[in-house]
Amino acid sequence: MQINISVRRGDLSDAAKEKITQKVEKLQRYFERLTSIEVIIDLSTADEPKVDIAVTAEHKQDFAAQFPAADKKELTSSVDLFGAVDHAIAKLEQQIKKYKEKIQNRS
Repeated sequence: MQINISVRRGDLSDAAKEKITQKVEKLQRYFERLTSIEVIIDLSTADEPKVDIAVTAEHKQDFAAQFPAADKKELTSSVDLFGAVDHAIAKLEQQIKKYKEKIQNRS
């Protein structure tokens, strides 16, 4: 599985990138057919980082999550970078579990 982490308007240390990589690798526990994960972190406002994660799986199934969401329903006050990553990963976990249940119910 290929993992790409890119940062806009800022810079992350190698240790932070490694920690994010370890967090997103755990998504494979839910669905082993993941082929790539792309993490985009926008640090334009240091106190409110924006995280977009796109996951590609076999058979053209894609999953995506962002925090904070475009409609801003989540509470974003005092959320650090790793908190934002955790929220986005939680959204992806829900999507992947729902998709896996759907395909298992077909057979």
